[in-house]
Amino acid sequence: MTSQLENPVYNPPLEPYVSIVYRDDDLLVLDKPSGLLSVPGRDPALSDSLATRVQKQFPKALMINRLDKDTSGLVLMSLNRKAHAAIASQFENRTTEKTYIAVVWGDVSGQSGHIDLPLAIDPDNKPRHRVDHEGGKSAQTDWHVVERLPLPATRLRLHPLTGRTHQLRVHMKAIGHPILGDAFYAQSEALCASDRLLLHAQDLRFRHPDGRDMTLTVPCPF
Repeated sequence: MTSQLENPVYNPPLEPYVSIVYRDDDLLVLDKPSGLLSVPGRDPALSDSLATRVQKQFPKALMINRLDKDTSGLVLMSLNRKAHAAIASQFENRTTEKTYIAVVWGDVSGQSGHIDLPLAIDPDNKPRHRVDHEGGKSAQTDWHVVERLPLPATRLRLHPLTGRTHQLRVHMKAIGHPILGDAFYAQSEALCASDRLLLHAQDLRFRHPDGRDMTLTVPCPF
């Protein structure tokens, strides 16, 4: 299986072109569709992204958080440097609260749990990541069962306590329940069960630069 950089064929969705959930003088909250890069890739074929689309209308907008290309949901962009610093520091200090919805392969045992598995890039399979107990960075995820589905599959609510690359995707694979439609980490039936990655950033709580606590939600599309 090839990476984005190895195979730059890229057909991002065009409708809606940009979906703004919230806007004020300091920030934009956007609903990124699955299949659209958060920021442009190095290859010219990967130039279309949420950031470049937004910057056509808001030239000073800067990305605060990112989602994987195939993950949908909430993304924040600042409209000035002060707001960017104020909110970006919350992500760095892990004071934001994020909730994702995922549909994973198999019937997950139990109703909730905690995953504590360190992660690192897989040097032989970039840009994939892997559990690495020796050289990996600390990564923790809480999970809660929302619904048990046919196939079998399980709908989960995921709370990443850290923000490692591909964290939720690798953690789900590591416990034997890859996310449906995950082209990097799912295989056979789990990969073919969906034509998109069934992972969505649904809720985000943070402190606005003016001091307000904000909680924003974009309903899961699957």
